[in-house]
Amino acid sequence: MSNAKNTVLTAAGELFGRRDPSAVDRWVAADYRQHSALAADGPEALRRLVAGLPDGFRYEGARVIADGDLVALHGAYHGFGPEPLVAFDVFRVDADGRLAEHWDALTPLVRDTASGRSQTDGPAQVTVPGDTEANRALVAEFARKVLVGADYSVLTDYLSTETYHQHNPEAADGLDGFGAAAAQWAEQGRNLVYKTVHKIIAEGEFVLLQSEGEFGVPVAYYDLFRVQDGKIVEHWDVIAPIPAELPHDNGVF
Repeated sequence: MSNAKNTVLTAAGELFGRRDPSAVDRWVAADYRQHSALAADGPEALRRLVAGLPDGFRYEGARVIADGDLVALHGAYHGFGPEPLVAFDVFRVDADGRLAEHWDALTPLVRDTASGRSQTDGPAQVTVPGDTEANRALVAEFARKVLVGADYSVLTDYLSTETYHQHNPEAADGLDGFGAAAAQWAEQGRNLVYKTVHKIIAEGEFVLLQSEGEFGVPVAYYDLFRVQDGKIVEHWDVIAPIPAELPHDNGVF
């Protein structure tokens, strides 16, 4: 396990598992930079957030991706509100082994999905670490041509035509499921518009894109892809509206 991954898992376990505000002193940098809508900048704001977590609050982790000093967590929070929230959290770990920066995107958990899959189930373990850079390049090209470039004629160059498991709650499995969902979204005025890819975080078969765009309103897209034999075979996501106001000046990206 990488040092950054171990740091994030340990820190998150103490902060959000044990709900221990003193973990901020052990794991959070003095210049901690926040991009979440849930807290202001700095370690003291994080301390207040943790101290205010209710009894029964818990985090249910699904998968972890480590890429250099960036570590992405995918899972669900129970207790932030009346309904569970599916989330991607990205942490940057500094040279001293402390959490230095945080981004996130959250969306309500949907129990009745179009594919019958949950928003977090499916393979979780990295099994082909040697494929990281090839898979990063594949998804980066897919993002450039298909997502940002909106050239859907080359979709099958990147997505498997045999197995494409979908975890977006409104889309069924397969390319037909994606096409039907995209058509329905367009009718609702929610065209998938990707403007900028801000981060590509990759480990083994998993590649996470953090992107900026529109889905009826300005949104942050977090798209996690699983690649197998040179094709994308699985997709998880969170599409989060960008708040008009944040408790800091850092933006969500």
